[in-house]
Amino acid sequence: MFDLLVKGGTLPDGTVADIAIQGDKIAEIAPKIDAGAREVIDATGDLVAPPFVDPHFHLDATLSYGLPRLNASGTLLEGISLWGELREIATVEEMVERALQYCDWAASMGLLAIRSHVDTTPDHLNTVTAMLEVREKVKGYIDLQLVAFPQDGLYRAPNGRENLLRALDMGVDVVGGIPHFERTMQAGADSVRDLCEIAAERGLPVDLHCDETDDPMSRHVETLAHETTRLGLQGRVVGSHLTSMHSMDNYYVSKLIPLMAEAEIAAIPNPLINIVLQGRHDTFPKRRGLTRVREMQAAGIAVGWGQDCVLDPWYSLGTADMLDVAFMGMHVAQMTHPDEMARCFTMVTETNAAIIGVEDYGLRKGAMASLVVLDASNPVDALRLRPARLAVVSKGKVIARTSRQDATLSLAGRPGRVRRRAPKR
Repeated sequence: MFDLLVKGGTLPDGTVADIAIQGDKIAEIAPKIDAGAREVIDATGDLVAPPFVDPHFHLDATLSYGLPRLNASGTLLEGISLWGELREIATVEEMVERALQYCDWAASMGLLAIRSHVDTTPDHLNTVTAMLEVREKVKGYIDLQLVAFPQDGLYRAPNGRENLLRALDMGVDVVGGIPHFERTMQAGADSVRDLCEIAAERGLPVDLHCDETDDPMSRHVETLAHETTRLGLQGRVVGSHLTSMHSMDNYYVSKLIPLMAEAEIAAIPNPLINIVLQGRHDTFPKRRGLTRVREMQAAGIAVGWGQDCVLDPWYSLGTADMLDVAFMGMHVAQMTHPDEMARCFTMVTETNAAIIGVEDYGLRKGAMASLVVLDASNPVDALRLRPARLAVVSKGKVIARTSRQDATLSLAGRPGRVRRRAPKR
């Protein structure tokens, strides 16, 4: 007698299987499991996938759109300025409440692992206190990693380095940074070296906001690759955004990408935000601002899609749906071959999980029993529809259910029920 049995679901690779769950682990996966269960989910014809993973978010700022006022210019720099005002007046309680509401959204969408950057600029570190409380509150159903992020610069902010170290001492998981926001290119490069040395000394991963600019001369990822190799941090380092690569000279990129691959640096573009914030100073043609996704993947670099922002000073939309992120990324990166579209789905599941080191992840015997049942027939169909999550299972427990979103028509001589799923072939 199993605790939970998911019957007849189609896995991302096209396999049809039953999934038996005992406690918080997957006990068995097989074409047909003839056993009883205390609870059964009929997933016949539906896509059953591992949970979605967001490797780049800002949970301390989420759901604060319009506070203290709107970002009138729509630029990254005005967003940073607005957040600088808000973090001084927002209470710990307010940030916890907003973050927990977002985590409810995430859970309902099957998003069960999040890496969130937490601003360590203010001396009061209320941001860190709040997010540590959130991490504790959601640990039963969402795996939340926290990145110590000196939003105003490790050196540019008066106590930037000191406060980052304090945050790590408080229990933050990952070393973050923003080298392109330092006062000079040299200071940015120095900050990369310093941050990587801190991570090496403490045995922590590194995840830097790196070259989030339209300036093709912002080349801190080159320094990041060098320091990663020098300090033996391969496989523990992420360069997030990397938007300057969109504008870089092709010859230089032909040198840069192999250096990144050699250092085993992962890349996290954030397509919803990158294409909204970048290119604001352009007339025409306007740059997309998305990094070179396909080219990095061709070189063997792990590239995942990140959400970055939802309803905050930088972005006025968002739903906690990683399929929205993958859908936009697929378009902007022009990844429209069926294999590429399927890869975009993998990027917000397995690839992201590997990049941030989610433990016991995946649909396999012995893995953590976390999965999502989608009203879609395959991963590409899921990208097209961004469908209802019929059931979300986290650590062996069903935590969310949603009804199918079919429409009923009243048209003479036509079927009364409309489903947008792809027809079987």
